[in-house]
Amino acid sequence: MLNPNLDEIQLHPEEYERFSRHLILPEVGLEGQKRLKAASVLCIGTGGLGSPLLLYLAAAGIGRIGIVDFDIVDKSNLQRQVIHGTSWVGKPKIESAKDRIQEINPFCQVDLYETRLSSENALDIIEPYDVVVDGTDNFPTRYLVNDACVLLNKPNVYGSIFRFEGQATVFNYEDGPNYRDLYPEPPPPGMVPSCAEGGVLGILPGIIGVIQATETVKIIIGKGRTLSGRLLLYNSLDMTFRELKLRPNPVRPVIEELIDYEQFCGIPQAKAAEEAEQSAVPEMSVKELKALLDAKGDNVLLLDVRNPHEWEIAQIPGAVLVPLPDIEKGEGVDKVKSLLNGHELVVHCRSGVRSAKALGILKESGITGTNVAGGILAWSEEIDPSVPQY
Repeated sequence: MLNPNLDEIQLHPEEYERFSRHLILPEVGLEGQKRLKAASVLCIGTGGLGSPLLLYLAAAGIGRIGIVDFDIVDKSNLQRQVIHGTSWVGKPKIESAKDRIQEINPFCQVDLYETRLSSENALDIIEPYDVVVDGTDNFPTRYLVNDACVLLNKPNVYGSIFRFEGQATVFNYEDGPNYRDLYPEPPPPGMVPSCAEGGVLGILPGIIGVIQATETVKIIIGKGRTLSGRLLLYNSLDMTFRELKLRPNPVRPVIEELIDYEQFCGIPQAKAAEEAEQSAVPEMSVKELKALLDAKGDNVLLLDVRNPHEWEIAQIPGAVLVPLPDIEKGEGVDKVKSLLNGHELVVHCRSGVRSAKALGILKESGITGTNVAGGILAWSEEIDPSVPQY
């Protein structure tokens, strides 16, 4: 897999100049550069992690790069997904990534898979590549990538990020551990917020993605000590790196086939519970809210249950802030009771999920109200475009 016939690999005359700083490194040299050109790497995702690692893998001289992604570039991506630019907003991420990669290294073959990786296609997509780099942001896909790499005996270069912290390691390499040794069971759905929910420092995925790229290059040229068996933990606020040892679990289940990873991670059950929670409270659209406020705004208590730092970004005029965490702790319930005074209660958040949860808690205390479907995002889109979206 990682032992190509180097006699068959030739560098173009321009590549000698392009990769001259590699060629003069004894640890890389002509042999190492030929190995990089002969290698094929599959990157799952072109988001925060995929962006920097794709840039550096292309610049390093990887001969063939595969990209799996089905998303389009959004303005909110540009704060951290540095492979994409403003002109690509609304267009496929994989096309944006390919355009940038070929600008960096025209000698790189780029394969595009504009699809969601699934149990049905993962083995076929991963099988032709030497190394897999996991740039995903959800647990079902991470378990899927891991299990497919185990079945196909492929190194899995892993990274993850959240807010100000990241981690990286190499799975399934040289008899080392795999992802299931780190996380035998997935956390309950919703326990670990996504970057869209919890936020992420834009620079953080650059650090972790570059570490992933470094590990990939080391595996290909066969130099240095990889992170296999070691979990690297990075805290950007403290600027600290810590290292934990990882070992294969001798009693872990044998991976024999790919399964339904959404079911394994409890996603359908969580969605059903969320839908049941939302359906248990009355809803109104933002247009209905606007009409209600225009008709009898003085008799309406419009409750905003977002967090204070979100409130600073944008507000619906006339809303009162009582954050969901305060309602969950009970003190917010008392505040809502004091504010009601016979008013009609309408509750909103960013998108309508947290406000439905808040109404469920308030209902237990005898307080009923109506949820605003789509939250302040819908208000910005349909009622008042001057309200910032985030």
